[in-house]
Amino acid sequence: MISSTQIKVARLFLGWEQKDLAAASELSLPTIQRMEKLGLERSSAGNAEKVQAALEAAGAVFIPAGDYQGSGGPGVRLKGGE
Repeated sequence: MISSTQIKVARLFLGWEQKDLAAASELSLPTIQRMEKLGLERSSAGNAEKVQAALEAAGAVFIPAGDYQGSGGPGVRLKGGE
């Protein structure tokens, strides 16, 4: 599962405000604010999946901890141009 930090970083990489993520994920602005501030432990799995899907559709790629040589924790990057 992605983290609240990854959500915020991905959103910022995309140049989105919280309201943009709310619209793209079809969730309320307070839900997005709560997810970023309090973490995903207090959110439903369905809401986390909607947020992740919206960010991935816009070009975010979530990197799990340890997926790349020398990497420590989880991360985010944007898809390269095609």
